[in-house]
Amino acid sequence: MALDMEMQDADRIVSFDDEPLVLVDEHDREIGYMDKASAHLGHGTLHRAFSLFIFNAKGELLLQQRAAGKRLWPGYWSNTCCSHPRRGETLDHAIHRRLDEELGLKSQLQYLFKFQYQAQFDAEGAEHELCWVYAGRSDDKAKVNPNEISGLRYIAPDALDAEMAANPEAFTPWFKIEWARIRRDHAEVLEPL
Repeated sequence: MALDMEMQDADRIVSFDDEPLVLVDEHDREIGYMDKASAHLGHGTLHRAFSLFIFNAKGELLLQQRAAGKRLWPGYWSNTCCSHPRRGETLDHAIHRRLDEELGLKSQLQYLFKFQYQAQFDAEGAEHELCWVYAGRSDDKAKVNPNEISGLRYIAPDALDAEMAANPEAFTPWFKIEWARIRRDHAEVLEPL
């Protein structure tokens, strides 16, 4: 179900190529910092990230379509919100900051799991992340930041499974990995209230 979106101010830029991301090793230990643009060059440099899954009271997931101006996976459908903690920022602060910056939403967020992946977009850019995954609930109306998001919709879990099976290339690679694990290991977050 596509949503009638309320838009935030288009001048509100919340993502910067020079923002310092946290580099980590495979055990999620901080080993340094690198600007966002450089961390995504080539095959990518392993850095800390997060993905948020916001469900409504019916148990439907809020999906976002990434803005056309995104360097990696523009126009692809993905989970509700994803980004990176910045240098000196706790994950708890980062996840709530970004949910507000992209969607104007607030939610209690529950940690589910973390995992490492690498996904190549093109010859010049990739994601290489150790990603923390959280789930939460909200029935509030989103206020979309058009610099980050071009579309929003709610979808029931079974309908999402069918759509991913029929058209997997429409979805970001990290979202497909995370969704499969949520379906397998965290069915409790999918239950309607």
